[in-house]
Amino acid sequence: LLQPFFIKGEGEHGVSLFFAAEYSCEYGSLKFYALCGVGGVLSCGLTHTGVVPLDLVKCRMQVDPQKYKSIFNGLCKFGFYEVFKILYGNMLGEENAYLWRTSLYLAASASAEFFADIALAPMEAAKVRIQTQPGYANTLRQALPKMFAEEGIWAFYKGVAPLWMRQIPYTMMKFACFERTVEALYKYVVPKPRSECTKGEQLIVTFVAGYIAGVFCAIVSHPADSVVSVLNKEKGSSASQVLMRLGFKGVWKGLFARIIMIGTLTALQWFIYDSVKVYFRLPRPPPPEMPESLKKKLGLTE
Repeated sequence: LLQPFFIKGEGEHGVSLFFAAEYSCEYGSLKFYALCGVGGVLSCGLTHTGVVPLDLVKCRMQVDPQKYKSIFNGLCKFGFYEVFKILYGNMLGEENAYLWRTSLYLAASASAEFFADIALAPMEAAKVRIQTQPGYANTLRQALPKMFAEEGIWAFYKGVAPLWMRQIPYTMMKFACFERTVEALYKYVVPKPRSECTKGEQLIVTFVAGYIAGVFCAIVSHPADSVVSVLNKEKGSSASQVLMRLGFKGVWKGLFARIIMIGTLTALQWFIYDSVKVYFRLPRPPPPEMPESLKKKLGLTE
């Protein structure tokens, strides 16, 4: 059991002693989820800002809803993922959570993205309206009330289904691939157990696993991204028309550059997120190991 901040023990002659615990909060507590959300905000916010020239950050924040989106995106996605991973793991039980851990990661990340997109849909809708209708509005503050006055609440959520279709598979790959890659690196690559690694060494593993996950994310999402990019330039075309015109080679054009970009961003996001956990002394469970009860059932112990 992970103890919060300070624990009490007995010294010689019954003298009460207080020892600093390893963690600042319990795994799965409200404080844990809140600080994970902060980590998500910093992770996505800092990496997104990193791709924008520093002298443009201020003015771009004022006119581009994407900047606000990246902040809420990190808060919802990473925070909700931790919630659902623990929730579903407890529902499955220790043995099934281990046996079905890949499915657990996929379900937790899909659930996190599902609710994150509901929260992000209004900003996504405003972004599309600003980008596709020149002169409609210049800022998020101008667009949101205008859209509500014209179409009501439906204006913000009519695009949530396409958003789910685009984002949920990407997020499932991002989280599940990262989790299994971390597990594989410690099992087959790192020459010592995670418990014997320094915090710096653990963060290096996090970065490498994040980059590998980013490569797979880029590959999975690239065809759809190619189609969407053309659709944004050509009004009146449908996705199926663009797909047929681009062909197999066309949808994979530019993949290498996308792998470099998405791989680097994803690696940095995971690195920053894990660094925040280290800074706040949050519980960081090691890669899952087969429970002793399951080993006995499978005859793997004497």
